[in-house]
Amino acid sequence: MKLLFATGGTAGHINPALAAASYIRETYPDSEILFIGTADHMESRLVPNAGFAFKTIEINGFRRSLSPKAILDNVKTVFRLLSSERKSKQMIKEFHPDVVIGFGGYVSGPVLSQAARMHIPCCIHEQNAFPGITNKQLAKKVDRVMITVEDAKKHLEAKNEPIVTGLPVRGEILRKDRSDARKELSIPEGKMLVLSFGGSLGAAPLNDAMHDILLQNAASGEVYHIHSAGTNGAKYLEQLKAEGFDCITDTVLRKGTVEVRQYIDNMDVCMAAADVVIGRAGASSLSEIEALGKASILIPSPYVAENHQFHNAMALVNRNAARIIEEKDLTSEALNTELNALLSSPETIFEIEKNAKAMAVLDSRERIADVIITLAKTK
Repeated sequence: MKLLFATGGTAGHINPALAAASYIRETYPDSEILFIGTADHMESRLVPNAGFAFKTIEINGFRRSLSPKAILDNVKTVFRLLSSERKSKQMIKEFHPDVVIGFGGYVSGPVLSQAARMHIPCCIHEQNAFPGITNKQLAKKVDRVMITVEDAKKHLEAKNEPIVTGLPVRGEILRKDRSDARKELSIPEGKMLVLSFGGSLGAAPLNDAMHDILLQNAASGEVYHIHSAGTNGAKYLEQLKAEGFDCITDTVLRKGTVEVRQYIDNMDVCMAAADVVIGRAGASSLSEIEALGKASILIPSPYVAENHQFHNAMALVNRNAARIIEEKDLTSEALNTELNALLSSPETIFEIEKNAKAMAVLDSRERIADVIITLAKTK
């Protein structure tokens, strides 16, 4: 069985594809798997590191501007698109796949479009509640559309009924026990733990809103709190040092029951131990929150394509499985009010946890693999 995966651009596209491909490789060791991506994005590093064959095409998206530079860039994009379609067709002919699978990103467009024209079984996976432009277009052409949440259906015109497969969650997240995690972090019984982060790079608006809350929790000692300022948050840590936080390492500060890190490298432990999670609304993070059944306050990034994080968050909020504060409404006072409302009501936390857990799809890899294998048998 030969499988061709096309994806790239961000970890949100690449990691789910790698999770599905890895599961298929483990289950069907005789399968041949090839990834197509771009040379200048994360997939050029992540895919070979995972041990998969990797080839590249040159493709990027159109710029939404009428400036002279944007128009020139868009003309170049048209030529890249034509070239990438020719190269995709050549790669498909050489590899002769049984199924072609797209996990989003611009690279999926030319590869899946060519495969559909060549009558090769095709499927795509959409991670977000509001699908991206590429997957919206491909949904009309491919044989199967897999979606992370039911809400995505209303935004897609698909040849066949979309299949809810969920999004693969890292095994270490699923295996982590809450009690063991809290012992590992030295969180006493009966104490609440808040975990907050704005992604690996950090989010300045979240850091700013969190500042007074961190100082308050450090002074009171009533709530344990782990906050990640992100790899771009060095100045934020310097500010907290000046305000009395002790330097544990170059990238970790502590004061009382509050710990501020530049980066969280044991997210599985911190997430499992937390009572309330505060963060962005990327699809992968939300799948982990659902898998562990965590109460959360979501602050969707307004800077992403199609404002998809807002739609991701609302998929939970509409099911009473999370709370939301839009960034335009984010202040320290608003966040603190929402946080205290949860911390003071264990019953509310329990209800949100239950609803979040009900949304989890814990066998996502198996569901995705089943769709792909079923398509392979139709060839």
